[in-house]
Amino acid sequence: QVQLRESGGGLVQPGGSLRLSCAASGSISRFNWMGWYRQAPGKERELVAVISSGGSTNYADSVKGRFTISRDNAENTVYLQMKRLQPEDTAVYYCYYNSAVKYWGQGTQVTVSS
Repeated sequence: QVQLRESGGGLVQPGGSLRLSCAASGSISRFNWMGWYRQAPGKERELVAVISSGGSTNYADSVKGRFTISRDNAENTVYLQMKRLQPEDTAVYYCYYNSAVKYWGQGTQVTVSS
């Protein structure tokens, strides 16, 4: 079992920044992917960004150039630095861990509004 603890969501004005963190604990595999998905009201959950334990990354086109994903393997923690946030980024952001079995965090709300 893997447990994921998210932090860092909140309310921000358009053009602002936020940083999300997700710490994994439990039976952590040496080789894994961690990252973030998001789900806006009335929409399906979608990929935001993921990063492998080796440092490979994958971003949604809508966030490229604005969001940066990184990780600290020693702390089993993944970060999502979000800049130039827009109202369409408003969603519940879910931490994701995958090493043969997928795990999800409980989600953290990000609201971009003036």
